[in-house]
Amino acid sequence: MGADTVLKDFAEKKLGYSGDKRPDLIARVRRRYIIGEAKFLTDFGGHQNAQFEDAKTLLRDTFAQATKIAILDGVLYIPGKNKMYDYLNTHKEEYNIMSSLLLREFLFQF
Repeated sequence: MGADTVLKDFAEKKLGYSGDKRPDLIARVRRRYIIGEAKFLTDFGGHQNAQFEDAKTLLRDTFAQATKIAILDGVLYIPGKNKMYDYLNTHKEEYNIMSSLLLREFLFQF
């Protein structure tokens, strides 16, 4: 089995993950598991929207055995009238969405 298969199998069996794709990150900090999607979004629309949807899908998954995070960098932090920026502002309190620059700080809070 390849590394992608091993990671996805672990996420499904140990954490109850039900997504179609392999998560980009699984970490264990003390007794807590963290599962996440990492995306670098360089433009608005098209394929970038699909990448953003992958991260949102993981955040909305209902499995409870892990803390879910979306590590997102790029244009979505530019203020404007676009779906990505609107989603960030609407759900910043509900989900763990952060830049990769804040990942270490996030992990060490546990």
